[in-house]
Amino acid sequence: MTFETIVEAIHVTLRDDMERPHLELFGPEARLNEDLYLDSILMLHLFLNLELRHGLAAPEEAIVRQDLATVGDLARLFLRLQDGAEAPKAAPEPDESDELGVHGEDYVDLKIHCFVSCVCAALKARGIDHRAFYFGVWDAEFAVQDHALRYHADGLSHAAFHRWFERLYGVTITEWYDHAAPKEANVARLLELVETRRDGVSVMAMLDLFHLPERENKFNQNPFPHYLMLETAADPDVFMVRDPDFRWEGEIARHKVLNAVRQPTVGGGYVFDGDEARPARDADVADWFEATFRRRDNPLVAAVRDILDAHLDGRDGLTLAGLPEALKELPVLAIRKYAYEHGFAFFWRALKLPNADFLGWADEIEALALGLKAYPLQALRLAETGDRALAAAAFAELDRLERLEAAIKRRLDEVFNDWRAARGLDDRRAVA
Repeated sequence: MTFETIVEAIHVTLRDDMERPHLELFGPEARLNEDLYLDSILMLHLFLNLELRHGLAAPEEAIVRQDLATVGDLARLFLRLQDGAEAPKAAPEPDESDELGVHGEDYVDLKIHCFVSCVCAALKARGIDHRAFYFGVWDAEFAVQDHALRYHADGLSHAAFHRWFERLYGVTITEWYDHAAPKEANVARLLELVETRRDGVSVMAMLDLFHLPERENKFNQNPFPHYLMLETAADPDVFMVRDPDFRWEGEIARHKVLNAVRQPTVGGGYVFDGDEARPARDADVADWFEATFRRRDNPLVAAVRDILDAHLDGRDGLTLAGLPEALKELPVLAIRKYAYEHGFAFFWRALKLPNADFLGWADEIEALALGLKAYPLQALRLAETGDRALAAAAFAELDRLERLEAAIKRRLDEVFNDWRAARGLDDRRAVA
């Protein structure tokens, strides 16, 4: 197939098979999310329909690794696969000596949790090692509601992160958002905090990123609750927006930001003075690791397994048709697994372990994150085909991911204990 015929196949699939509206702007330059309103689950539907109806198959790894912004990007992916060319790879490491890589100043700093990224930005700005704070992210709390994964839900809070950040780094974090107050009262409080903010103070606000199209919504989620930080700008009609999680800052019209804050899907905010920060003490770091580290289970994989079981068994009236929606938010949760890399980096740097070994474990961590990110495609195949024979492969993939994460945790636990010994810490265990 040519580029043009692939683009037409995408158009036909969206129009006829998926019956999508919003195709007025369709064309090679049309943006998949902003112009065609395709969220993460709809993108998987598109891939599967292109495979089943037009023979345009892409391996799961190619799907999850691609940075696809437009229809043309998608067509070019299929062209490369059709021609037998591999998808573009990340740039190779420049060197694997111990002076570079994880031990160098240019080591890539992953951003994987909006609350954690915001508070850690204050540490980084002051030259304080923030990596240990990511210990709580790889198994961070999520919800399962009506047999569906939710990364944001009533009852979930950042209380543990809040409490431990204060203990580790000495920074008092105050929740300014009043969940019992009307939305407009909270907007007024936000405006007051931003207007009176002094240097060193960070004002965090939760907003629905779906309603802020100027900002990246790489997961194509609707809604997309997200924390970022706000400041005044020279123009009183705009905010200076700082989004450490997506490595972005710039000015956005004030009314657009406030509209995203006012959405009923979101509510939350904190304020803290980064100038209070100090380096974490070794004993507190050890307690934080023990408080969050789950040696014997992997809750996200276990939750996905239970959701798959529930839909296969017809529990509470469920059917296979609802499985893709139940796992829709898994890609958002999957990225948290990259926090393991922060854990490895913290201990590797402290113990001066070989960079080559670190890179090997970084590959394993990426395989875990990408495997979870791609898993909804298996659910979609089950739902679209109704072929229960595919369930065996779906469970086998969960078994593989379970083994992979268990191996990552075993090695991380080993280097944690080596670090404890090197720091002369005793073997006490903190209470979570």
